[in-house]
Amino acid sequence: MTFGFAPSSAASLSTSASAASASRLLEPAEWADAGIPLLRNPREVVSGLHARHRPRPGTAIVAVLDPEERLCASASFGRRSAPADGWMFRNALLAQLRRVIPHDLRRRTPVRTAVLLYCREGDARWTEEDGAWMWGLRDACTLHGLRCGAYITLTHDGWQVLGEGRGGRRPNADSPPEPFALSEAPPLSPRTGGAASEVLRRAAAR
Repeated sequence: MTFGFAPSSAASLSTSASAASASRLLEPAEWADAGIPLLRNPREVVSGLHARHRPRPGTAIVAVLDPEERLCASASFGRRSAPADGWMFRNALLAQLRRVIPHDLRRRTPVRTAVLLYCREGDARWTEEDGAWMWGLRDACTLHGLRCGAYITLTHDGWQVLGEGRGGRRPNADSPPEPFALSEAPPLSPRTGGAASEVLRRAAAR
């Protein structure tokens, strides 16, 4: 007769949580097949966001661009010291987007694009953390009525647009900001309503 031990409920929950977290990331091949629009001038976007926010490792910058690749709004925030999880990243990105720009959910098709620049340690090779950021960006864009745009890493070696193979040595995580201005979109048309007015006021102040 053989005796065994059934897995504890805590262990089962831990395994389920790990499996769910692993499913909330995108592999490079999945990202490449997702039809992410290419940036016309990625170095201009990277240099402009780098000069504007001066990120250090552990800093994420989410930016919204209009169809002419002019900056509508952007926000930077620090990454929490927790395991990489696409759901948590999605919530953090969505909170920042809601803070700086009104949603476009009333439009039939998105006209503005959100891009994410993440400054981190390591080299330019894809990591599971990158996959979680990709999943989070795609989901946050869907919930805010935006097109999902490029995911860019910034390391000590330079910058890299993942899934495209485009990159450069400057700017990097150590370089000083370059005098490079990212063109900005015209101010948004005012909307009525206290909540919308407050969001517009905050977006204009950045």
